[in-house]
Amino acid sequence: MSTAITYSRYGGPDVLTLTEVDAPEPGPGQVRIKVRAVAVNLIDLKIRSGMMAGIMPVEFPHMPGWDVAGVVDKAGEGATATVGDEVFGVASVGGYSEYALLDRPVPKPAEVSFETAAALVTVGETAYRGLHHLAPEEGETLLIHGAGGSVGTIAVQLAAARGITVVATAGEHDLQRLTELGATAVLYGDGWVERVKGATPQGVDRVFDAVGAGVLADSITLTGDAARVLTIADMAAAEHGVRFTGADPTDRFPQALPELAPLIAVGRLDLPIGAIYPLAEAARAHADIETRTARGKVVLLP
Repeated sequence: MSTAITYSRYGGPDVLTLTEVDAPEPGPGQVRIKVRAVAVNLIDLKIRSGMMAGIMPVEFPHMPGWDVAGVVDKAGEGATATVGDEVFGVASVGGYSEYALLDRPVPKPAEVSFETAAALVTVGETAYRGLHHLAPEEGETLLIHGAGGSVGTIAVQLAAARGITVVATAGEHDLQRLTELGATAVLYGDGWVERVKGATPQGVDRVFDAVGAGVLADSITLTGDAARVLTIADMAAAEHGVRFTGADPTDRFPQALPELAPLIAVGRLDLPIGAIYPLAEAARAHADIETRTARGKVVLLP
């Protein structure tokens, strides 16, 4: 048996319940891990609330979570990891649990904590994928909206390391941190367009929207071309002719994690952990994210 968090109806954080479930058995190519950390993502909250029911319906009882890190305790035939290996990746069945299955276990560098490895999974792949699709070139100027969030933070660092001039919109509390990461930080909110123009006399070549706060129309104006704007958060993207990435499960870059983990291991990539909760307090973690009490990545420890 395995302790897990499940819910049997859509609703607020209070629907999350600590329960006993059967420990999953690995199939061919899979490994089962003893979960040491599982990250909470905003999509977990949206699915739990029922907001995504028309796009991503779930069967009840449902176990949330995908981003896990832990130690292999059982391996299926043909698996790429063996018992005792420290790995991380996307759980094939909900990750808010003591045990989870991985189809593509990624080796966890010894220098990277389980908490950081779990936190990296979705946001790291998303930032990597967004930059791949936008394809900014060395010397170009990239505007990143919502750069204070985890996806934006990683995108800032990856772009800056590639010789791209990064302008980052964020809240006042994140401006100094983004400046230290190599971006020209600009306060978001009313007047952001003029502030960005003032910071970019050379103009803006491409825009990565990681916040979904109604910035697409002005972003297109700044770049002069909707094809130079990409969003991971604005569901109105199609109305503006802007590419939305994240809804298509085939649009994923599994090579991202093996490339990003070594960067964290050697200190070339930073991913702040905002809060850590016991698995049993998943409801409080969700509530704290909804009220913005928790900043940075939130992680649960089974």
